[in-house]
Amino acid sequence: MNLEKRIIAFVKLGEILRKDSHLSGEETILPDAIKNASKHNGWFIEENILLAIGSLGEMLREDKIRKWISLYSFAPRPSSLVPKKVGVIMAGNIPLVGFHDFLSVLMSGNNFVGKLSSEDKFLLPAVAKILCEIEPAFADRIHFTNLQINKSANVFAFIATGSNNSARYFEYYFGKYPHIIRRNRNAIAVLDGKETEADLKNLGKDIFQYFGMGCRNVSKIYIPQNYNLDTFFSAIVDFGDVINHNKYYNNHIYHRTIYLLNQEKFLDNNFLMLKESEQTASPVATLFYERYKSKEVLYKKLESQKENIQCIASNLKSNISNLTSVAFGQTQSPELWDYADGVDTMEFLLNV
Repeated sequence: MNLEKRIIAFVKLGEILRKDSHLSGEETILPDAIKNASKHNGWFIEENILLAIGSLGEMLREDKIRKWISLYSFAPRPSSLVPKKVGVIMAGNIPLVGFHDFLSVLMSGNNFVGKLSSEDKFLLPAVAKILCEIEPAFADRIHFTNLQINKSANVFAFIATGSNNSARYFEYYFGKYPHIIRRNRNAIAVLDGKETEADLKNLGKDIFQYFGMGCRNVSKIYIPQNYNLDTFFSAIVDFGDVINHNKYYNNHIYHRTIYLLNQEKFLDNNFLMLKESEQTASPVATLFYERYKSKEVLYKKLESQKENIQCIASNLKSNISNLTSVAFGQTQSPELWDYADGVDTMEFLLNV
């Protein structure tokens, strides 16, 4: 199966996913997977699953895939004559979050050995089944397992995504093999007070999509010293329905209670709490904020904290090394070349 066949197969998969994202769970070709995922994980409501499916469909447009592939040399080399098994340990914080690694391993010409998160174990196998129906040659290149992936399975390299705690575990077991190990990161937003109401509403998407569970969800905003937060609250009022989700509501009540018991200051519009903090990662239903005196001082600070930042939502262009600056409302719509943690997965896989 040459590169062109792999490209065509994923382009066709993208067409199917884009069509499915506009249907209800019962009408898609993934009804059982969507139903099982929603039942198994309370955060995976149908709306969010279809949102993820649609985002992947947009990612797999032919022009985007070809632009992505053009960035690399796929010329045959001795090390690539025999496909390598690549073990991928996946996260489960949002639906289909591990798809990009799945895509990268297969597009690079290697074989995928995936250990699914217990929180997201239905969706990717169903998508993989569709891919194999499009291109049967993929069937021998895709394997899912519930067991620990190790060298005894002839796995040559590893990609693992998890928390900071699990990353230490991954380093211990996989450190001596070629590997990519990802840790906790979050998106941030930088405001300068010149944002339009539309900008702030789009920022609401960055905060509330997938209930804020993704590493590309904005968990903190940086605002000028004299910024009036009422402007922000007014712009995001349309996202208030998020509080009707029981798990989100429970998080809101829990953290509100903790802040009150500790006599900590916070602002609350009854579905999102704003709390001043120097930390980057905020709990669900809480958004941290921090005021800055000048952009120069802010960017210097962010440069020192870039290991905790996935991307920056802003109208300002970031000059922070290895950090992507994206438009408001686009943090959860990365391009194929927007790699998690700034690590080029395809380059790694082509040189395994």
